[in-house]
Amino acid sequence: MIYLDNAATSWPKPPGVLKAMADVLERAGGNPGRSGHRLSIAAAQVMYETREKLASFFHVRDPLRVIFTSNATHAINIALAGLLKPGDHVVTSSMEHNAVMRPLRSLEKRGLKLSVVPCASDGSLDVSDVARAVKNNTRLVVVNHASNVVGTILPVAQVASIAHRAGALLLVDAAQTAGSIPVDVQAMGVDLLAFTGHKGLLGPTGSGGLIIGDKVDASLMEPLMRGGTGSQSALEEQPNELPDKFESGTPNVIGIAGLGAGIDWIMERGIEAIRAQEEELTRVLITGLCNIPGIKVHGTLDASRSTAIVSITAAHKTVSDIGLSLDEEFGIMCRVGLHCAPAAHKTVGTFPQGTVRLATGAFTSKDDISTAVAALQKVIS
Repeated sequence: MIYLDNAATSWPKPPGVLKAMADVLERAGGNPGRSGHRLSIAAAQVMYETREKLASFFHVRDPLRVIFTSNATHAINIALAGLLKPGDHVVTSSMEHNAVMRPLRSLEKRGLKLSVVPCASDGSLDVSDVARAVKNNTRLVVVNHASNVVGTILPVAQVASIAHRAGALLLVDAAQTAGSIPVDVQAMGVDLLAFTGHKGLLGPTGSGGLIIGDKVDASLMEPLMRGGTGSQSALEEQPNELPDKFESGTPNVIGIAGLGAGIDWIMERGIEAIRAQEEELTRVLITGLCNIPGIKVHGTLDASRSTAIVSITAAHKTVSDIGLSLDEEFGIMCRVGLHCAPAAHKTVGTFPQGTVRLATGAFTSKDDISTAVAALQKVIS
């Protein structure tokens, strides 16, 4: 089997991830912060160690501003629901995932003002268009770091400068870049960063987080969910301290342990080395696919401007048929369709059919790419 669906969920996971999750069940099976016995304390220690790893990984000064969530969608919803009020203005791009578009459209029905900046058909964003869209009442600018459809990397630092000059904050969806491309929230000027653990960070599903930057007054943010936090239990109101304000309910300690181990593996190997490998494999894949008659490769066709995502369509075959043939005849796993991003596909020109998305990962080899290209040549012919 050749796994080329890493943009959905990375696979396989490093052995250390599986071991860390099993170790938690064996030695730290208590409820963190809820009890004072050794198993509870051990679970709390696992959480804090992973929080510190994430803070270091994303260059965050205060680990307590790292909020654990179940995924990037959860994190995005915390940020949007916590910050925005009727009458606020938000700027976003036409390449966003439904994790951004659906909550924004819901808020729009309740009085939010929304401007969607059109991107080019290759997924790229002209920052001058963002500058023109920003208004005096713009509260937030929301963009993905890279498209989950064509992989195009957006100029986040430039967008941050535009947002800040207007007095707005910047929320970045880093679902496709965290763990695959270096992310420095301070250097890039990111105020809020949503990330998931199960993609480039090589952790399990059900893990992720929200980084709340120093410029964000978290005391003014409303929590998405309220309940038990293991702290200030005498109060019937939600505590205002971080991270408890946004972490109600028993946390996914097992998943958080796996996420921490995934970060350990990335740090040991080096994220720059991972990025270099994925960029080279993406370049080889793009070149091979562009040489197959009948295949159209979408995006910039420049691996240095993209994550390890390559999306294709064919003139005389549906994406569903292509995906089925790759799976059943060649054992190649990919994803077909709209990838939960209809706005992006409308921008690219692949709506409503969508694309065949091939996404390499940290464990993909050049032989895997060669086999995939040869298989597609047979499927398309």
